Amino acid sequence: MTDVTIAHVSDAPPTQAQGSPFAMAIEVSGHQILGDEPPAMGGLDLGPAPYDLLTAALAECTAMTVRWFARQKDWPLDHVEVVVYHEKAEVEGHPGRIDTFRKSVSVSGDLSEDQRTRLLEVAARCPVHKTLEGAVQIATVSDIA
Repeated sequence: MTDVTIAHVSDAPPTQAQGSPFAMAIEVSGHQILGDEPPAMGGLDLGPAPYDLLTAALAECTAMTVRWFARQKDWPLDHVEVVVYHEKAEVEGHPGRIDTFRKSVSVSGDLSEDQRTRLLEVAARCPVHKTLEGAVQIATVSDIA
């Protein structure tokens, strides 16, 4: 895992955008993805929306972290599945709505109850999870000459 990730996002070419005003060409770590908004937001749903990608990143990181930990311990983990639910919700005592993520982690294999418990604990410590819960700095700069 590197310490630097660069994502480049720009308007999708017309042949890909198919008339969607929000279609975006996304390139990250050599992979290309088409992003868009759903029709309710004015897009054509040609690809995942930003919160879809964020939610998927949390699920993927969680599953990979559980898999990595089980491999390090040589535990018989046959399958890991993570489902993440994201919503903006009203929370008592907090002004406005906040982003709420709920993760469901399922593991299978000839694992002891202690191993299953430990894998669930590890699932709460994946790097993306820690980033979302921690202090984050975002700097927005202009590249306009």
